[in-house]
Amino acid sequence: MPSLAYQISPTDFRQRRLLQVAIAVLAILPVFAGACGVATGAGFLGINEPTADLDSHVRFLSGLFLAFGLAWCSCIPAIETKAERIRLLAILTFCGGLARFASLLIVGEPSAGHLLGLAMELVVVPCLVVWHGRVAALSQRRV
Repeated sequence: MPSLAYQISPTDFRQRRLLQVAIAVLAILPVFAGACGVATGAGFLGINEPTADLDSHVRFLSGLFLAFGLAWCSCIPAIETKAERIRLLAILTFCGGLARFASLLIVGEPSAGHLLGLAMELVVVPCLVVWHGRVAALSQRRV
């Protein structure tokens, strides 16, 4: 069977490629932040002498963050076929964003990096799901 590149129009192929690039670029943040948090623990947050429990918790959550980023990267090849995975990752990411939003309301405004994460989790990720649905529909139309 010929690759999808030969089955869809150049415009539709560009939409698919742009979505792949967008997910690749956006996945860099959790991969980088997760890897830094795993490597440096609470020091990543500027905490020089954390308790063992806090450091352990930061490293655990950083490992999850790293895994999230890698899971998003796994959606890039044959992206039009990854609807279930993308929706699951989007729901999990959105739920994390809701928890981050609760922190904003309860504790106060975090740093700019965390506000960027909040915007990505609650605004950008749902937009990616909608965009993916369009790309998937375009590919189904041509197959």
